[in-house]
Amino acid sequence: MSAGTETAQATAEAVRTAAAPILDGLRAGAARRDAEREHPFAEIRALADAGVLRLRVPVADGGAGGSVRELAELVVDIAAADSNVAQALRPGFLVAERLVTGDLDAAERADLAEKVRRGDLFAGTVNERGGVPGGVRTTLTRDEHGLRIDGTKYYSTGGLHAQWFSGSAVDDDGRIVGFTVPTDREGVRLVDDFDAVGQRLTASGSTVLDGVRVDESEVSAAAAVRTHPHGSLAHLILAAALSGIAQAASDDAVRIVREVARPIKHSGAARATEDPYVREVVGKIATAAFTARAQVVAAAEALDRHWERATSTSAVEAVVAVGEAYIGAGVQALAAAELVFDVGGGTLTGRGLGLDRHWRNARTVANHNPRAWKAAAIGAWLLDGEAPPANGLF
Repeated sequence: MSAGTETAQATAEAVRTAAAPILDGLRAGAARRDAEREHPFAEIRALADAGVLRLRVPVADGGAGGSVRELAELVVDIAAADSNVAQALRPGFLVAERLVTGDLDAAERADLAEKVRRGDLFAGTVNERGGVPGGVRTTLTRDEHGLRIDGTKYYSTGGLHAQWFSGSAVDDDGRIVGFTVPTDREGVRLVDDFDAVGQRLTASGSTVLDGVRVDESEVSAAAAVRTHPHGSLAHLILAAALSGIAQAASDDAVRIVREVARPIKHSGAARATEDPYVREVVGKIATAAFTARAQVVAAAEALDRHWERATSTSAVEAVVAVGEAYIGAGVQALAAAELVFDVGGGTLTGRGLGLDRHWRNARTVANHNPRAWKAAAIGAWLLDGEAPPANGLF
């Protein structure tokens, strides 16, 4: 299924070391890929082969046994190189997390561990366009040849890179069920039709399922409502992506001032790097990036504390921390992405520099969940001890 190959026992340090040169290449081509809508297929494949999905996987399953903090910091660094890639890998990180915090039987565990070890990538969504929110119109029906799936799913993040796609469907009895199929199976069509203003290369378009044959073993009961904080890693990864965008804006600000920007005539500075107000802006952007990363790290550590010694209180505290990080990283990323234009003049608005992508990317990630609802839920916990709902949005 995958071009990846099984490698020697991973460690968190080894994964980071293997990923570093790949991230350097991603960073160098990020603006051009955004402008030309060129998906980083080779780079994502290389990161998978470097074992990024194995960072959190237990050593017994062939992983590095890393912490949530180590994963979060890796995702921030990936996003700083190209935030599209961090988000495209998000489904894979979440699937791999099932080996750490999921409830798998022996056969499921062995099958998933094998896929992760060989570098397979994953995509999946329950989302569909139109209809009532959360509604499912994709069907699982039985005919004379067996089971088949028909329908179209949207927001299939990472789909163009994935070897496996998971979704939901309504069966002949009206029940919502889950399914997982290989993306190269007949009838599966991955469509590159995601047209958001930012994060254009997350491969989050449609997955068309046209008479896709499935085996009974590939169908499962629909996921039950999860208890806290099982859904929080998904939101922490988005917060990490926002943090990485802030860092990318900071990196670009430094580079632009050194290589492109000219001092204004009355500044008295010989170089833009000597202008005190340019220095102030660069400092503010760097502070925004630092703050966003610190918020993400603090939330990751709250999750680590919970998984080390789980209680009902630690679960909600972790959920709240992740919510705070998502809101805070969004504020910092949007601020950094706007401020980057203040390190120079009109030249910085040139499309060739691609600086607008930072704001577009941050705006798109920040729109994934309603931040006002998150803030209100945090306030309800602090004021009245009311836990956020366990509906997957916290």
